[in-house]
Amino acid sequence: MKYWSCVISKLPAQAMAIYPLMLFKNKKLLNNQTIIRHEEIHFKQQLELLIVLFYPLYLLNYLINLVVYKNHHKAYFNISFEREAYANDKNPGYLNIRRSYAWLKFIGKVRLS
Repeated sequence: MKYWSCVISKLPAQAMAIYPLMLFKNKKLLNNQTIIRHEEIHFKQQLELLIVLFYPLYLLNYLINLVVYKNHHKAYFNISFEREAYANDKNPGYLNIRRSYAWLKFIGKVRLS
């Protein structure tokens, strides 16, 4: 998948996908295939939601989780988009077999970490 990359040392996460940009906290992460795959999964999610719908759904999912879990860490890791990305970012072939809207199957499932 083609994308533009940029290093931003003050980025609050290791990496972030804002289609078509992939932002990284430092240069070492530019070659981390797990992180790149994780962000590419987010690109797919963003594209299938026509980009603009992804962000309000992501935020809504996070806010609902924050009310439920009362904890930023748990709220973040239980966002359905993140659940799909973390569950599959170590699988090099995942993007080739991924079904559209695969993140939907993670709604309502709880991740304890």
